[in-house]
Amino acid sequence: MSIVDTVRDTLRVAVTRYADQPRTAELLRHQLARLDEPLRVAIAGKVKAGKSTLLNALVGEAVAPTDAGECTKVVTWYRDGASPRITMYPKEGRPSALPVVRRDGALAIDLGAPAEQVDRLVVDWPARGLRGTTLIDTPGVASVNAEVSARTTRFLEPADDTPTEADAVIYLMRHLHTADAEFLESFRDQGVARATSVTTVAVLSRADEIGGGRADAMFSARAIATRYRSEPALRGLCQNVVAVAGLLAHTGRTLRQAEFAALTEIARLPKEELESALLSTDRFLRVVGRPELVARFGLFGIRVATALLRHGTTSPTDLADELVARSGLRELQRVLDTQFGERRDLLKARSALLALDRVTRVSDRGLARQVERILAGAHEFAELRLLGALRSGAVALPKTLVRDAELLLGDSGGAAPVRLGLPPDAGPVAVRSAALDALRRWHERAEDPALGRRAADACRVLVRTCEGLLSQS
Repeated sequence: MSIVDTVRDTLRVAVTRYADQPRTAELLRHQLARLDEPLRVAIAGKVKAGKSTLLNALVGEAVAPTDAGECTKVVTWYRDGASPRITMYPKEGRPSALPVVRRDGALAIDLGAPAEQVDRLVVDWPARGLRGTTLIDTPGVASVNAEVSARTTRFLEPADDTPTEADAVIYLMRHLHTADAEFLESFRDQGVARATSVTTVAVLSRADEIGGGRADAMFSARAIATRYRSEPALRGLCQNVVAVAGLLAHTGRTLRQAEFAALTEIARLPKEELESALLSTDRFLRVVGRPELVARFGLFGIRVATALLRHGTTSPTDLADELVARSGLRELQRVLDTQFGERRDLLKARSALLALDRVTRVSDRGLARQVERILAGAHEFAELRLLGALRSGAVALPKTLVRDAELLLGDSGGAAPVRLGLPPDAGPVAVRSAALDALRRWHERAEDPALGRRAADACRVLVRTCEGLLSQS
């Protein structure tokens, strides 16, 4: 029986047990339904980190308003739907439909009420980027308005027994600031199944600014992201760090024919004149004009786009593909597919068990023990806990073994060849041979008297992982 089926059966028992408590029974039914829904991924970060811009890039359409209007102060869900629809859920009263209005190609949302009176917005939108994942845009943390920041905190970690509604988090930052580390630290999970470091991906979301908007800015940003991955301040708080030029990614995915024509015209300017114009926004507007291009692309985007056009890019489709490729968005999508998508069922099961744990820990010790047994007995959760412990330093293995252990635990993907450090297309014979070799090595290490107890226990988890890979080969 899969972990999801086990959790589903436990939830059904719990719904029956709490039938005389309507509010609790409804919460549990909600968790049951959630097992069959897309994974929920929240996008969080400080004000002006580029959350809505990145969300639009991931969806491939301008569905999230990027201005500083009232709707950006409200937790907003974006999910796949048969037709466009916006529903506003007030803190008091019944939900109401809001008009679906687009201005200049972007969705414009008018709350019709102050943000403090709104619990959430739900935007249903037919988009391929939302079919497997529901994206949740949250208000900026560290905002001047403390209440705006508190809405994100309450959503990600409710103070009462209401479970969080996000399965994973993309955390955006412009650079590693103390406030970012403190925010992530505040959500470091302590429970037996909790592992914040492997349910969070950090994004340097305005990566082009790191290099001052120079043509090679993304090289600098990627180098910084690589360094951040091993920073003790971040390593225990997130699974990966990716550099993305969010605005470039967004415009690449939503490039318009008129913009392509305008950029083509600008690219024909004498090289020295164009390079001089791109030294600052004021200079560009003075020499070229086109403020709408500056708003959509930024100077970095214009610089990249015109360079591509000068070097032979001849169609809007090719230009859009090249802009997306240079933005870092595809790397982020690969990370999300590997670290969230491949663990989709496990992360949803984890969320359901955390919710059930909150409900039963005081009122039903029998069910609480059942939850504990699932959490302690399911090897998938043991792997998740160990991966988090290795990243945070709570479990110390010899440095030469750490990367092999992380790979085996699915840090770079759940497929057997990837876990074993083989090419993704490795055949069954190679996989079985590598799994046998890994089983022997980790078994020997588990019996090594020089290792401490926690390290030896970690090796035993890895032995069981190898046994599981062998059973599949």
